[in-house]
Amino acid sequence: MSTQLDAAFIARLSLHDPTQFSIQHSQTSHRLALLQHWNIPTGSKVLELGCGQGDCTTVLASAVGEQGRVVAVDPAELDYGAPYTLGQAQGHISQGPLGMRITWIQQSPLDYLSSLSSPSSTSSAPASDHKAFDATVLAHCLWYFASPSLILSTFSAIKQHSKRLLLAEWSLVATHPSAQPHVLAALTQAALECRKPKGSVSNVRTVLGPKQLTKLALAAGWHLESETCVQGSEDLLDGQWEVSACLSSSFEREVEEKVSDERERAVVLALRDACDASLEGVPGGRKGVRAMDVWVASFV
Repeated sequence: MSTQLDAAFIARLSLHDPTQFSIQHSQTSHRLALLQHWNIPTGSKVLELGCGQGDCTTVLASAVGEQGRVVAVDPAELDYGAPYTLGQAQGHISQGPLGMRITWIQQSPLDYLSSLSSPSSTSSAPASDHKAFDATVLAHCLWYFASPSLILSTFSAIKQHSKRLLLAEWSLVATHPSAQPHVLAALTQAALECRKPKGSVSNVRTVLGPKQLTKLALAAGWHLESETCVQGSEDLLDGQWEVSACLSSSFEREVEEKVSDERERAVVLALRDACDASLEGVPGGRKGVRAMDVWVASFV
């Protein structure tokens, strides 16, 4: 079966609006593209941290096959999310043909990892043989973490329970010129975010590029096995969504309310203006914005 057919089948297992199936299809196709770089064998037991509504979970569950398992962890409340909540989306997937392969956990990644028992050290077999998971996946969730130090702690905890660490995150690189506004929108949101109190629910909380994420993984004891950057397809709408959020009137109001220092406020608004100005070079304007490249990496 081709990747396109796989994508269509898997996408239909997620809760979606049938009249806008192309949105779900593009998200699933994107995760399948990431999967090609991770090499997850059939029968694997995979831990997914930051699973959200399950866009990557269904792809992982499909990849591991009937003998494999996916433990999908997310700290958000089950009533979080739109147009469907996490509870609705996860429940729908559980009722489908992949449901038996997935265990959903509502807990922070670090708390979940801390709850696992330590690998046995009494056997003469290699320590990696006793780890609970063959691989741990964090796909498009690292920017949701509250701080770089929390990511480092999480990477370190994963090392105790997983043989491999598989990452995918926006790269802050725009190979296609029409993706440049997405890069600027992300940096603009990050500039506001680091000046807000903790406990935010923003999509962009801690922005780290591939070099910094790699540095954190190495500090946690991992070794880089492979890395690459992939371009998103034209129908991947994340860039348009983030640019719209950045240029919305509510974002400007939030800057005025949350940033008291006038110089800091000027920086955030200047970034926002740069994002807006970059649309002049995009055919079709805001509707022509493409998603930036995605960094995909494997650590052992």
